Amino acid sequence: MSLVVGLMSGTSLDGIDAALVDFSVTRFRTRLARWTPFPPEIRSQALALQVAGENELHRSAILANQLAACYANAVKNLLAEAGLTAAQIAAIGCHGQTVRHQPACGYSIQLNNPALLAELSGIPVVADFRSRDIAAGGQGAPLVPAYHAAVFGDSDEHRVIVNIGGIANLTNLQPGVPVSGFDCGPGNMLLDAWIEHHEGNTYDRDGRWAASGKVLPELLDALLGLPFLSAPPPKSCGRDEFNLAWLERHLRVGQKPEDVQATLLEFTAVSIAEAVARWCGKPRRLLVCGGGGRNLALMDRLRSLAQPAVVELTDAFGHPADSVEAVAFAWLAWQTLGGRTGNLPEVTGARHASVLGAIYPR
Repeated sequence: MSLVVGLMSGTSLDGIDAALVDFSVTRFRTRLARWTPFPPEIRSQALALQVAGENELHRSAILANQLAACYANAVKNLLAEAGLTAAQIAAIGCHGQTVRHQPACGYSIQLNNPALLAELSGIPVVADFRSRDIAAGGQGAPLVPAYHAAVFGDSDEHRVIVNIGGIANLTNLQPGVPVSGFDCGPGNMLLDAWIEHHEGNTYDRDGRWAASGKVLPELLDALLGLPFLSAPPPKSCGRDEFNLAWLERHLRVGQKPEDVQATLLEFTAVSIAEAVARWCGKPRRLLVCGGGGRNLALMDRLRSLAQPAVVELTDAFGHPADSVEAVAFAWLAWQTLGGRTGNLPEVTGARHASVLGAIYPR
């Protein structure tokens, strides 16, 4: 069997991206991709577990079970639409929901119950992708650059893949140079948290609210002064570094909420552009994936800052921006099933390449 389902629910906590990928051909192809929103209670529980709280071990275990049920339902619906049965699928590659990312302390936690997911779906599950890289001294992230290289690498053109999810990360694909990649700072995370706090919306559609405000120079300078942004790769980050409490420590009384939102959009765009310039040289093209690629105001600002590089969505290369990471975890699961390595030590900082993940039979 050569069909694998990839599942990704990222730090944006908006829902589940599911992709059905066919590896029977040399240039594997995505047969179907769909997004399933999280029920509000799942999202609120996951957000609450981003910080320490009462009885969090029990709450984490219960949420892991609930997530497994959500993942299984997403797979069921995907296969029904594709006209396939569970018996025709080689595996599910499931990243799980990150609630802690502390590689310096030797761990990264992605909530999931892969045994339950295998039981509910009737399909083998590959999960826990980050632990093996961290055990080898790596950051455990980002893991998608190896996939980006396989799909978007070009022998003639210098490209940078920009994934703008909750966190933004870069993959530098420069001909004749080893692949590199790293987390470069917040993507949608702060933008989503701020608009939800003030407007009750889970995201800023097209960046309209940000576009209604003005950038606050002092706030922008304070945010850009975070040491993580200037630290050399390999590096990774998450809600541990970028969250609403961290942002509020930098705010001043009287600042308009829409101006803060405009500043957060500028922060995301500038931190990406500066990371490209500092660590990736002068690429010809920036290919953007992730939910942030649908933020028109953010894309316009990134195009302006990245000149003369061409900035466009991965859609232009046959890979819809919203499903790139789900496909990547199908690819990582396929690597695991074949006993092939999935991490790039030059990206994560691990001592060596490793076969990633654990396999849970159906």
